[in-house]
Amino acid sequence: MKGRIWTVPNQITLLRLGFLPLFLILIVYEHYRWALLILVLAGLSDGIDGLLARKLNQKSSIGAYLDPIADKLLLSSSFVILAMEKKIPWWLTIMVLSRDILMLMVAAVIILISGYRPFPPSLLGKATTFFQIVLVFAAVLAAAYSSPALPEINRLLAYLVAALTTISGFQYSFATARRLSS
Repeated sequence: MKGRIWTVPNQITLLRLGFLPLFLILIVYEHYRWALLILVLAGLSDGIDGLLARKLNQKSSIGAYLDPIADKLLLSSSFVILAMEKKIPWWLTIMVLSRDILMLMVAAVIILISGYRPFPPSLLGKATTFFQIVLVFAAVLAAAYSSPALPEINRLLAYLVAALTTISGFQYSFATARRLSS
């Protein structure tokens, strides 16, 4: 990985971070269709920056940190704002945020104790993140366009996300304990 900062992929990631306040403002003011557009653009930019980093050989150390931070900020703040607007249940938002905070705290302790050790995401962790994103998208879609099926789909998605969040949290805990003991 190179030490370059102002690569095209990093600029796209920064643009995605710039979308965040706009997305939150649009949700607060109930401009859900515009918020949905911003959410789609943020999702596309997430895919494009990774693709360009590989294709243009512009992978960078800062990009490796910045991209997941941008993703986590967008996802976490989306859960909070959508819970405030009663589009996602608070109990689920608390579960999702608690798992993320726990993972960050454990990672910080491990770094402090034994130095940096990479923790690549598991398939279950990736699936959890994917369905969290799907739920955020579906919640904004349901707020933007009324449909009798969307609230039921969102309710089922909420239970799926709760189950995946819980299971992946335990998996992360066990995997971390196993790695530390070896």
